[in-house]
Amino acid sequence: MNYVKAVLSLLQIIFYVIGVIPVDTQISYGGTPYTPPQMTAPMSITQNGASDFVIVTPENADACLQTAAAELQDYIEKLSGAVLPVTEEPAYDGGRAILLGGCARAAQLAPVDPEATGADGFRLFSDGSRLVISGASSRGTLYGVYTLLEEYFGVRWFTPTIEVVPRNGTLQVDGALDRTVAPSFAVRRNDCPGTNDAYRARTKMNVSFWNEMPEYGGALTYVLWDVTLDTLVPDALFEQHPDYFAQLPDGTRSTDHVCLSNPAVLPVAVANARQAIRSCERNATYIHIGQKDNSNYCRCERCTALYEQYGSVSAPTILFTNAFADALDEEFPDFTFTFYAYGETDRPPKDLSLRCSANVAPVLCGLHKACRSHPLTACGAQDGDESFLNLFGENEPEIAKDFADWVRVADTTYIYDYTINFLNSAQFFSNLETMQPTMEYMHDLGITGYIYNCGDGHEAAFNELRNYLLHKLQWDVHCDVAYHMTDFLNHYYGEAAAPYIKEILDFQTAQIKATAHAFDFDWHYQSGFYSPRNILRLDALWRKALSADITEEQRFRVETASLSWEYFKANQFIGKYFFLNPGRLQANEALYDAFKAHGIHRVSAFGLIPEKDDVDFMLRPFNWK
Repeated sequence: MNYVKAVLSLLQIIFYVIGVIPVDTQISYGGTPYTPPQMTAPMSITQNGASDFVIVTPENADACLQTAAAELQDYIEKLSGAVLPVTEEPAYDGGRAILLGGCARAAQLAPVDPEATGADGFRLFSDGSRLVISGASSRGTLYGVYTLLEEYFGVRWFTPTIEVVPRNGTLQVDGALDRTVAPSFAVRRNDCPGTNDAYRARTKMNVSFWNEMPEYGGALTYVLWDVTLDTLVPDALFEQHPDYFAQLPDGTRSTDHVCLSNPAVLPVAVANARQAIRSCERNATYIHIGQKDNSNYCRCERCTALYEQYGSVSAPTILFTNAFADALDEEFPDFTFTFYAYGETDRPPKDLSLRCSANVAPVLCGLHKACRSHPLTACGAQDGDESFLNLFGENEPEIAKDFADWVRVADTTYIYDYTINFLNSAQFFSNLETMQPTMEYMHDLGITGYIYNCGDGHEAAFNELRNYLLHKLQWDVHCDVAYHMTDFLNHYYGEAAAPYIKEILDFQTAQIKATAHAFDFDWHYQSGFYSPRNILRLDALWRKALSADITEEQRFRVETASLSWEYFKANQFIGKYFFLNPGRLQANEALYDAFKAHGIHRVSAFGLIPEKDDVDFMLRPFNWK
């Protein structure tokens, strides 16, 4: 049966590549179709560059509400030229105003239901002469200000350095506006290159790990995060206590992992955690259990018995984190204790009676194994499995099922996502179509938070676009992705070039999902299989984008994006990079120079491109690391 499936999969790939079966390039990026804000009874905040509105804050407003007022005043002036005075509520005369959350009049006009908004949601309300922007928290009010500026007045924050503020002397909202907004995920993190506290707030990201951001309403911060067991159970203990650490299959002990079933380990970890919490200068209320990044987990008798009893290697980690939380809860009652479900621990227990304590949350990392060219609910291909059927066949959605079980064993769950091609970050990665349905599935399951870890520190093809779309989806999994994509492409690459780049993205996405699965740690299939005709088609689209009537800054960005296609061709010996072409070395060298000239310093997340004198241009660019 597997032989028949493999033959059918191979024939399908061949037919898609040579064009016997046409590829459907009508890509649906997901979400609810965008509709502009309604204007049944327009109320002008400014008119012809003037305004009789004031911005009203509560008396003795906190730092976040002061930021909200300042941002609103600043951007309205940038937009319209009108300067709206800011006044505290006791001095407000009851006239035309924008009332911010915390004001008594705001609460009277438009009370906020925290059950409907969550901690970060808000209500926008107008009675025809006053506009209320009020959140269940000050941070929610600030997010309401940013939504007003973005969705109603057209401000855009595409990247930390690319801001669009359209000039418009008349700014209007519906005088009968009444809208309550709640985020899809309570916890959201997506830093991109150049991210600062202001950009996090403007994109409604409330996790910074290390910065408290009081002027932006605060942020989720950690005492210890990521790999932490080396701090909680230091390797220096190995000499005297080798039994604190992992027993390998050959019976030896290793500091690669900690033996979490050893009862003597818990008090050591608790004592070190208590010291770290007490000495932490941040007002952090999270601490993490994170193993080292290897697969040498413990195989001692106690751990093995727990694996077998509960049907998963994650069992000792759950039990340990529960006990760790219990030991610290009385002294630190506001803390949340998180742990990685990663690598060997990413599978939930089969015995679902093993539950996480109420203050314990798994951070689910299983997406790093998932196919990115098909939605999570439709595909269960596993990264690292090099079998033909896994790479090219149809698979059961095992990872989606794992997430469903994790939600059953934990009240709070966070997703830790990657969504770039680590081994070939310079190459196009086919996940733009699958982000929305996958994230919608996680939201509908009841996943609490979404933490994205690849936006910053990883140069990757189209990463600016990916980051922008992820910001939108983390806030609203039902948003119209194609609308936001087109909006971004028009401003980032220029309106004349954007249609060609959109067509490129659509075609590559369609070709990849028709012929292969795409993974975070793979390279040879990531940008698909193309017939000579389709290669010429993509070449022509890139030429049109590069020659479009756009600014030089936009052209530089198009050039940068085009290098992802050149990189793919060079790795596959296509065109001028054909291995028998006498000019191939010169073409590779020119590609290297173009990378450097456009600020691309790595083709893989695992190392910088060497200096030019150290590069052998006989090798494919994949090896330039």
